[in-house]
Amino acid sequence: MKRRVTLSLFVLTASACLALVAGMTAASSGPAAISSTGKRGPGTKLAGCPVLPKSNAFNRDISAAPVHPRSDQYINSIGTGTNLHADFGSGKYGNYGIPFRVVGRKQKKFPVKFTAYGSESNRGPYPIPLNTRIEGGSDHHVIALQRGSCKLYELYRAKRGKGRWLADSGARFKLRSNRMRPAGWTSADAAGLPILPGLARANEASKGRITHALRVTVSESQRGYIHPARHFASSSNSRSLPPMGLRLRLKAGYRLGRFSGQSLAIMKALKKYGLIVADNGSDWYISGTPDRRWNDNVLDQLKTVPGRAFEAVKTGGIHR
Repeated sequence: MKRRVTLSLFVLTASACLALVAGMTAASSGPAAISSTGKRGPGTKLAGCPVLPKSNAFNRDISAAPVHPRSDQYINSIGTGTNLHADFGSGKYGNYGIPFRVVGRKQKKFPVKFTAYGSESNRGPYPIPLNTRIEGGSDHHVIALQRGSCKLYELYRAKRGKGRWLADSGARFKLRSNRMRPAGWTSADAAGLPILPGLARANEASKGRITHALRVTVSESQRGYIHPARHFASSSNSRSLPPMGLRLRLKAGYRLGRFSGQSLAIMKALKKYGLIVADNGSDWYISGTPDRRWNDNVLDQLKTVPGRAFEAVKTGGIHR
């Protein structure tokens, strides 16, 4: 469950109004999401598209990045004794995970009516068929990757209307680009990030190699964000709480001998690419896609990993 923060309105000058309109009509007019922290990884592809450039923050190897000076405070606030949890699975035990679908370049587009955060959303129409699977739970994400154009379309709290989608917010990302959203804008995720690049997928885990950061939720966050995040989701000024976009890394010395298969692939990725705080929710819940290829018994191995096994990584300043 997200907690959004709406700032009070200000009187804008004529030039500021023009700038706001320009930002609302742009697909993503922020700076590039290239981090100098870590080294570029091999990247990953999906449906013939790069899932963001290899230089993108999501795809950078942070295994040698410096520990954040507030690491202990952040980990304590998330929970040293709270264990990891895979918030996805095969579907055998419930409707868990964030689904997505691939659509063609000529996919018909449908209008979208934004019901809450339209001023921070990319206008429709979106090429998302009305029969697209909606995430269970409370967030009701809907995600579509368009083949060929390599554009990603994501909706938050979506539901079907008559010939259109209704959603609290929506975002469009060009997966060949590092451009971020305008500063202060949300997306279909609280942090203003794309969701799909941070999802664990069964096919890559089954091959034993995940080459990107994974999305994680925390129950409390601070009023601030670290790039590539662009939006905070809290009114708290506590510096001991994690900001949106914070990178968390499994400690290098944590032993992996008892892990196997898909869980071992995830654990290795957590040492190399880490987690990225993207939303408010249950502490240490990792996001992934629902897929019958997941082995739920193997994923349960992740439940033995305590929060104290992680450290926060310094990847940039906090924007407030």
